[in-house]
Amino acid sequence: MHEMGKARVIELVPGQILTRMGHEAVPEKEGEVLSDIDRDILKLAVLERHKGTGNTGLGLVRGFGLKRGAIASSVAHDSHNLIVLGTNDRDMAHAAEALRDSGGGMVAVESEKVLAMVPLPKAGLMSLEPLGSLVKELDALDRALEGLGCGCSEPFMTLSFLALPVIPEIRLTDRGLVDVNEFAIVSLFGLKI
Repeated sequence: MHEMGKARVIELVPGQILTRMGHEAVPEKEGEVLSDIDRDILKLAVLERHKGTGNTGLGLVRGFGLKRGAIASSVAHDSHNLIVLGTNDRDMAHAAEALRDSGGGMVAVESEKVLAMVPLPKAGLMSLEPLGSLVKELDALDRALEGLGCGCSEPFMTLSFLALPVIPEIRLTDRGLVDVNEFAIVSLFGLKI
């Protein structure tokens, strides 16, 4: 357990875009927080992608059920920064790099390999593909998510709203965790900043 105590965890509410704020002891290795797959607590990051600020918000989320790999999307309301969720740092980094290289979209990665991707090269929000091709890409992405053990309904829609800091109770932006009820940026381990 971290010396600061329990970490704040974004907890999904099934069937809603609301979240709850949980507090959990989380595993660490050499001072770095790890995902806890057995308890469905996964790492989450939001990276600013418009101005090159280097801003990165880090958090934890429960409710996706991912057992392996990582997913990422450039659709992250309202700022549409890059949002990445994963079981391990290497796959999370690979997912972020895949979207950077493609100009945006949605991707599923396992063992540092892209399993499926929907490129969204227009501002990271829109496809250039005809509808039939886009549907095939989305179907392949859904199959990849199932293969990674994702049990969340509409995972990319859910992921996109985790960065919208006006919907209670807790969200993650490129500036950090936001306690929406308090209108404050808060630290992962409990102290307001």
